[in-house]
Amino acid sequence: MERARILIVDDMPANIRILKELLKDDYRIAAARSGFEALSVILGDELPDLVLLDVMMPGMDGYEVCARMKADPRTAGIPVLFVTAMGEAEDEERGLRAGGVDYIVKPISPAVVKARVANHVELKRHRDHLSDLVALRTRELAETQDVTFQCLASLAETRDNETGGHILRTQRYVAALVELMRERGICSRELCGEAAERMVKSAPLHDIGKVGVPDAVLLKPGRLTDEEFALMKEHTRHGRDAIAKAEERLSSGAVTAFLVCAREMAYSHHEKWDGSGYPEGLAGADIPLAGRLMAVADVYDALVTKRVYKPPFSHGKALSIMREGRGTHFDPQVLDIFLEISESFREIAIAFADYEEEREALREG
Repeated sequence: MERARILIVDDMPANIRILKELLKDDYRIAAARSGFEALSVILGDELPDLVLLDVMMPGMDGYEVCARMKADPRTAGIPVLFVTAMGEAEDEERGLRAGGVDYIVKPISPAVVKARVANHVELKRHRDHLSDLVALRTRELAETQDVTFQCLASLAETRDNETGGHILRTQRYVAALVELMRERGICSRELCGEAAERMVKSAPLHDIGKVGVPDAVLLKPGRLTDEEFALMKEHTRHGRDAIAKAEERLSSGAVTAFLVCAREMAYSHHEKWDGSGYPEGLAGADIPLAGRLMAVADVYDALVTKRVYKPPFSHGKALSIMREGRGTHFDPQVLDIFLEISESFREIAIAFADYEEEREALREG
């Protein structure tokens, strides 16, 4: 294990020499003779594992150095031990309030300094190790969640005439829309924090309800009758109900928030801006943003892919059809973002196309 790096900060060279001689056999030592120099060293190529900090220094005293370290996320976790001749109780209290973990009064006891430095270095190593384990576990849980939802979505796709590329494409379409909308500050309240990530991760589940549609309807090689289409429309309710049951069994706020977004997307992605969609006939901003985003992604993908009742349309023809739906089928703001980045949609569709026929149609224009 590499030796810990200790930064000694004192405006008196003699004090630096004493501490350096005391600690050099066990630690790698760096030194600074002012508060400004200390901050420069701390933010250099390698962060120290611990700082021994004098209080009385010209320009910037040790309290301010410590306060600045604790205010910066990059250095907030570095333990600071004050080493000072200021031995009054109020001095020690001020140092601890500034963020110091210990307070050593000069003249120092070599044994006490070595013991306290060793203790705090070991504590930091344990804390860093725990943080690494938590970060690793968090990544593993996120990856497991993503894979699980992708598998569920793929299961739904295996029962459909549409192939698995649909979920890959629509998720990337939604990601492209969300990215530019966040940059432009559009729907900022609904896309703040982790909400944007939830929108993207929810996308593969938008058609999960198709598992509840009868095979005779879902797999019919042709246009549906009115009665059959009524059964097909029920996939929005099946999806909502399945995800709602999962919500009831989970207590994690983060996962529940994700499922709320997935449920809204599954239930509302066939609603239309003018209120003529299904299943509720919602209109305008009453349609959840997740549904309005997927409406654009889903329709574009349907237009440029091959279906049993139609060949794949060209990119240009798809744009023309979607422009006609601005303010009727689609949220005008979302559609305008789509039109602005439509070439990105075309690239995604080509990269994840299921058939060469679709790629050829997309390249035509």
